[in-house]
Amino acid sequence: MSYEKEPKYSHGATKKTGVLLVNLGTPELPTSSAVKKYLAQFLSDKRVVEIPRIIWFLILHLIILRFRPKKSAEKYRSIWTDSGSPLRFNTENQADSLRRSITNRIRSPLVIDYAMRYGTPSIDSAILKQKKENVVNILVVPLFPQYCSSTTGSVFDAVADTYKRLRNMPGLRFIRNFHDNPGYIMASANLIKNFWKNRGLPSRLILSFHGVPEFSLREGDPYHCECHKTGRLITEKLGISQDNVIVSFQSRFGRAEWLKPYTIGIMKNLGQAKTERVDVFCPGFVSDCLETLEEIAMENRDVFLTAGGKEFNYIPCLNDSTSWLSALEELVIDNLEGWVTENHDQLAEVENKKKSRTLAIEMGAKD
Repeated sequence: MSYEKEPKYSHGATKKTGVLLVNLGTPELPTSSAVKKYLAQFLSDKRVVEIPRIIWFLILHLIILRFRPKKSAEKYRSIWTDSGSPLRFNTENQADSLRRSITNRIRSPLVIDYAMRYGTPSIDSAILKQKKENVVNILVVPLFPQYCSSTTGSVFDAVADTYKRLRNMPGLRFIRNFHDNPGYIMASANLIKNFWKNRGLPSRLILSFHGVPEFSLREGDPYHCECHKTGRLITEKLGISQDNVIVSFQSRFGRAEWLKPYTIGIMKNLGQAKTERVDVFCPGFVSDCLETLEEIAMENRDVFLTAGGKEFNYIPCLNDSTSWLSALEELVIDNLEGWVTENHDQLAEVENKKKSRTLAIEMGAKD
């Protein structure tokens, strides 16, 4: 085993606590080559595709990576902005906002960064960066409300892979899920209510979650159940009938059966029924991305309207909404308990560091 070189140690240096927000990832550019690189990393993850490696290697490299990048790049171009990938700048904004708000409450030294499971900045680079800043404890916050092996589980794998290479490992805490967190539920409901404020209620509210293969449910993955609990809690907070809400699943990939009902099928059926108005919200995403802005807001919209539906509205994700940023702050602070304090005495810390450094040198330590 070859370990990473440890940062230079200085006696009495300020020990810090790190927070690492982690999202799924995005290509660097909406080009075929960039998308191919991204897809190769994403689809090579054993958590994402549970097919025997040899078989999947041939399918991935001989078929998918030869034909899919061009088509996917066109979709990315349709949502790309002057600021780049929506997923990236939304995640950056969340990290920046958290950094500003939490440092007004927590006096202990904090380092707040974000990383992507696939693409850049990588989880590995973010953890090594925090170690260089003398971070001794790290809270990892996967930005996936509902636990799923292929998302949250994969983030943990990446964190563990980095930790395996560290001689002096920081303390580690890991948020597993927040699918029923009151702040997250309230933020989601508030966003929907604000959207309805001047528009009134729709004929149907669709709560669309990212899909996963159906066999994962049979094998014990709790994702399906957590999605439905999130849907129920949001509906209750909205104060509307469950009969007017449909929980569905999007982003099916391949020929296997995935969690049902499929969002695209719901759109077709509601369109054929001449439904007056459909609103769609995606509670499984805290940042808008390809799956929300292109698949839902464009593709599913077209299916609904073409089939005969009257009005389709996509309700944007939590992104940088005030109630979500407040909920994220509380979620992080709750999970930092014991590591940080609101009453951190910086002057006392300076004096203690001087004493520690002096004592260490007197005992023969090198400065």
